[in-house]
Order: sequence, then structure tokens, then C-alpha cells
Amino acid sequence: MSDALQYFGETQHLVRDSVGKFVAREISPHVETWEEAGEIPRELYRKAGAAGILGIGHPQRWGGSGPDVFSKIAATEALMEAGSGGVVASLGSLDIGLPPVWQWAGEELQRRICPEVIAGRKIQCLAITEPGGGSDVAGLRTRAQRQGDYYRVNGAKTFITSGVNGDFYTVAVRTGGAGYGGISLLLIERDTPGFSVSGKLRKMGWWASDTAELAFTDCEVPVANLIGAENAGFYAIMGNFQMERLNLAVMANTTARLALEASLEYVQQRQAFGRPLSRFQTLRHRLAEMATLLEASTEFTYRTAARFSAGETVVKEVSMAKNLATQTSDRVTYDAVQIFGGMGYMRECLVERLYRDNRILAIGGGTYEIMNEVIAKQLGL
Repeated sequence: MSDALQYFGETQHLVRDSVGKFVAREISPHVETWEEAGEIPRELYRKAGAAGILGIGHPQRWGGSGPDVFSKIAATEALMEAGSGGVVASLGSLDIGLPPVWQWAGEELQRRICPEVIAGRKIQCLAITEPGGGSDVAGLRTRAQRQGDYYRVNGAKTFITSGVNGDFYTVAVRTGGAGYGGISLLLIERDTPGFSVSGKLRKMGWWASDTAELAFTDCEVPVANLIGAENAGFYAIMGNFQMERLNLAVMANTTARLALEASLEYVQQRQAFGRPLSRFQTLRHRLAEMATLLEASTEFTYRTAARFSAGETVVKEVSMAKNLATQTSDRVTYDAVQIFGGMGYMRECLVERLYRDNRILAIGGGTYEIMNEVIAKQLGL
């Protein structure tokens, strides 16, 4: 692996150790149960909040530990050690839903929402994607019409992480004309009349993450719940994407590392034709290629994170890092299942879960194709 000492200092090592102990105590023993249940218990949010995990990267004034990109990376990598992307996605839903609130919302809304979420007493979601909309954020159709002190919201959202059990939803709505200039963000609360949540959507992977469709039917949302200026929501969404995409790259690299480590252990133990699999040159070379890809991807992600942390504009590099990391995890998890053979196809095997959990990483937070379009534009094309 990359020389982590270049990027991680004493604080980040303490974060990794603390979160690792939390994972060993509170998550790893229960992963199989939560995977089958299709959700994590609300109590886990409260425990993670009390342990300070949910507050990493969020403002100190609301109970967080303040901005620190590499503490967030260390925490994500430690959480991923449990081998369940769904658990990490659910616990991390506040990291995409809450930043617009503490960056752009009014003081009263921040005071009411942020401490509750960071403490794990409430669950925060981000709701942008719409049925039939996919990556076309600028084309979203959920409409919010202002009527006095309220917005009347009509429309639907889908694929919403933590959507089944959420309490607060940062929702992208259309308050103006067509295109990105007519989009706003609203904070919509679960008990708002006219707001409804479907049951859990059945997914290929991330089973432990509850994912839902949302419906808004003449849903009346107070104007005080507007996040930022009206019709300026697109810029808040785009700004939020950079850290989300960087974190997805970290998840992809960690997924690949877990698959590689499992494969390295397996080929030492498993024998075929009277010798360990590690003695077969074709597998040795495949593992060497897997390790090389992972080393390059991890180093590039860390380097991009360091530049992001220093305040540099790294829109192009974040998109590159996400694409490289997901390409790497696609290859490494695929090869890991192949190395394990029939056992790699069994639900009891870690690499089976890593393989199916991995597939969403090149889709969520901006698809592989959208990332290439971002990169091309940054290249002046």
C-alpha cells in the first residue's frame, strides 16, 4: 500500500484506531444480520454519534470535529473493514445530506437540524435522483411552487440512501424555469403532510443500506426550510459532489484492498494438483497486477485528497480518481471471485459481497460516463 505517513498524521491514526475498535465491537459481529434485514438499527447511528464518528468533517459548533479530509478518509477506510458497503453508506448518508444545511441554510434551521443529526438522534438523507432522471440533475422535475409562507411540492425521488428510516431530507426541487438555474434545495421533514416513503427497494448490493422511493403530493414545506437562495441549489449540489466523489473513490480502493487481501490469504491456503494456488504463475501474475492497480489508484486518490484539502480546485482530478478507483475495484473484485472459484460465488464468502457491493460505486455520485464528461470539459473539450 501507499506510504500513509505522507498523508496521515497522529490525529488521523487515532481516528483510524478509534473507529476500528468501534467497528470490531459494534458492527462486524452483526453484519450478516443487517445484510439480511436490509437495514442497520437506529441505535447504531446513536452509538456512532456518541463515539464522534458521525461528526467527522462537520462543524464544531454543531457537535462535529471540524473539517479534516484525511480524518474522514481514515474513518471511511476503518468502517469499510467490516466488509459491508451498505453499512458504510447508511452511516454516511449525513455526509451528503447535511453539508448543504450547515453551509447554506439559515441559522435557525441549522440549529434545529445539525446537532440532532451529528449526535445520531436523527437520520439525514439527500434526495436528488428522480425516476427516469438518472444523472440529469439539471432536468429534475419535482416542482415546488411558493404559496405565501410555504412551498407546495409535487414529484418523486428514487434510490435514496437511508430513505426508509430517514428523518430529514435535503431535497432538490424546481422553483424556477428549466435548466440548472431553476433548482433550489428544501429541507423536508418526515412527518410533513403529503410526503410518503416507499418500502425498501431490493438491490444487487449494499443490502444493509435501506434505499427508498419518495413521493410528494401537495406537500407543504415552510419557506424557512429553504436551503440557501431560491434557484441557487444547483451550485450547492455541485459543490457537495466533490467530497462525495472523493469518498466513493476511497470506498472503491478499500473494497479492492479487502478483496486483494482475501485473495492473497486464500491462495496460500488452497491447494490444487498437489500444491498451493500461490505456486501457479498465472495466479501470481494476476495478483501482482491487482496489487499494482490498487497501489496506483490509492496513491492518486490520496494525492488528490491532499490537494483538495489544501484548497486547490481539483474537479478534474476528483473525477479521475473516482473513475480510476472504480475501474480498479471492478477488476480486483472480479479477479478475486475468479481466484476463489466456486467459493467466491457463495454468500458466505467475503469476496462475493465485495463483488456485488462494488458495482454501485461507478454509478453513485455521478456515473463513470458523467465523470468522463466532467474530465473532458476540464480539458477544454
